[in-house]
Amino acid sequence: MYKKTFWILALLLISSILLVSCAQPTEAPAQPAEVEEVEETAPAEPISVSVWHMEQPPHRVERFQQLIDEFNEANPDIVVSQEPQNWGEIYTKAPAAVSAGNAPELLFAIPDFTPIIREAGAVQPVEDFVNEMDSAHKFVPAAVAPYNYDDHVWAVPMWNMVHSLWYRKSVFQDAGVEPPTTWDEWKVAVEQLSTGDQYGIGLPANKQLYTDQTTYDFMINAGGEEIYNSDGTLRFDNPQTVAAYDFYNQLYQYSPPDSPNWTWGEAEACFASKTCASILQFTVITTYDTQAEGDPEDLAVIAIPHSADVAESGTIAYPNAVMVLTDDDAKQEASYKFMRFLLEPENYGRFLNMEPGLYLPVTEDGGKADSYWNDPTVVKYKSQIETMLENSKNGMLFGFTGGNTFPSIAQISAQNLLAQTLQMVLIDGMSAEEAVAAGQQLMEETIGQ
Repeated sequence: MYKKTFWILALLLISSILLVSCAQPTEAPAQPAEVEEVEETAPAEPISVSVWHMEQPPHRVERFQQLIDEFNEANPDIVVSQEPQNWGEIYTKAPAAVSAGNAPELLFAIPDFTPIIREAGAVQPVEDFVNEMDSAHKFVPAAVAPYNYDDHVWAVPMWNMVHSLWYRKSVFQDAGVEPPTTWDEWKVAVEQLSTGDQYGIGLPANKQLYTDQTTYDFMINAGGEEIYNSDGTLRFDNPQTVAAYDFYNQLYQYSPPDSPNWTWGEAEACFASKTCASILQFTVITTYDTQAEGDPEDLAVIAIPHSADVAESGTIAYPNAVMVLTDDDAKQEASYKFMRFLLEPENYGRFLNMEPGLYLPVTEDGGKADSYWNDPTVVKYKSQIETMLENSKNGMLFGFTGGNTFPSIAQISAQNLLAQTLQMVLIDGMSAEEAVAAGQQLMEETIGQ
């Protein structure tokens, strides 16, 4: 009996335990963890860099664009674009763009143009970048000097341009003329070359930059390269300048009658057609090669003849450079990156050869780069380009001589006062003495002296 009762109680106890266990609510299945929503952000917009330059001919614009496209493809976070301008308008257009707040990030310049944009308050100092590029590629010091004043460097040199005297060997030989080295020889040569429909020389007389340049060629070779005294006062009115204007007038008598309307292109066209036996120009290589005979053996270039009072020939020289006009850090760095790209030797030679022979290197390694010397046109006219490089060693620019820099030259250059003074002689019939005196007065009034 006892055992039976025990087993009955045990069974009842087990049943109770099972009933209680079954009555407990089952644990809910684990819920998946909530996924935190991440807000999607749009990709950053590329940094835009606008470049203004004054190299308008289509083949130059095309070469610019080729290099820009290569840079943009390699740097998808930057978009460089070009907007070609012209020298006839840029002296007023660029300051207006700065004032309106829509200036480009990069603006190409020549030394006497830079102070005008500086006065507008936009130009950024670039000496740190220039020092970096000097360490990497070694700038020619004369290319940096015109931009180095007021304790800063104001633009990054990109190329140099110099004038030379261009002619055909065959034309000189047919006229029995030897290449001149002095003014006396030059005048005789021009007289002998002026026959029939051929003019001995083509010289501009328009009131614009080309005439400023050729006028200064004569001033240099008369010993009148200094427009300023060392204290910043003007010394334009001096015997050497008078001699330069007088001799220009003598040679101008053998220039075509439409010379007062000339810019650079008209002079090159006159030479290409053989209407002009000789011209002063940065280069004629492209027009001669594409629109004339294209015979490199007949094309000659020499240093500009000098007066008997000067020991050696000189020439005007224009180291072209790029100003940075943005104070935005990101845009500045993007601009520097693009300039680094252009100055790399394998790119730099192609950049210079957008117009072979016109743009001369301003870095030592650029002057040795295969990309410069292996261009087909450069190979063809190598001897002429070597002569231009040699002539460039005696290059100088008005307002930037004698180790001085006078920013007021920008106002003189912007109004083409060298050319305006020349017109007083060539067009108005004034004597060189009277015109130069009047020119100095104009300059003093312009710069407030």
